[in-house]
Amino acid sequence: MMAQNAEIKARVNDVDALEIAARRLSGRTPEIIFQDDTFFNVPNGRLKLRKFRNDAGELIFYDRPDSSGPKISTYSKTDTSEPDILAKTLEMALGIRGRVQKTRKLYMVDQTRVHIDKVEKLPGFYAELELTVHGISWTRTALENRKLCTICHQ
Repeated sequence: MMAQNAEIKARVNDVDALEIAARRLSGRTPEIIFQDDTFFNVPNGRLKLRKFRNDAGELIFYDRPDSSGPKISTYSKTDTSEPDILAKTLEMALGIRGRVQKTRKLYMVDQTRVHIDKVEKLPGFYAELELTVHGISWTRTALENRKLCTICHQ
């Protein structure tokens, strides 16, 4: 069964203010994650192989609208301990669509993942607010999102 996230993505104008708000709401320092995402050509949705610095990885298929603002993303993830071998196989079968390398700061605010990303070869910082909605009521989701809107407006 595929899971769902409610997500909001945006370019960050004031990364310092965002980090202060995220740290205050989460009550802790962020986890630093280095991600190397390779996207593959697929007929529908998106398919990426995410490699971490510890040679672990995950294959992620997801589908979401190409629109601005909040959206629902439906996804499925599979862990791999051999991302380089899997990447070569997928490249031969599907071809590479693109690659994104980033350093991500992850703050947990209740059930919501607050990502602050520095993407290689792009100026500035980017934020993503992500809440898994499987197993959580839509009322709870709405309350979480209202709280997180305070992050975006600080």
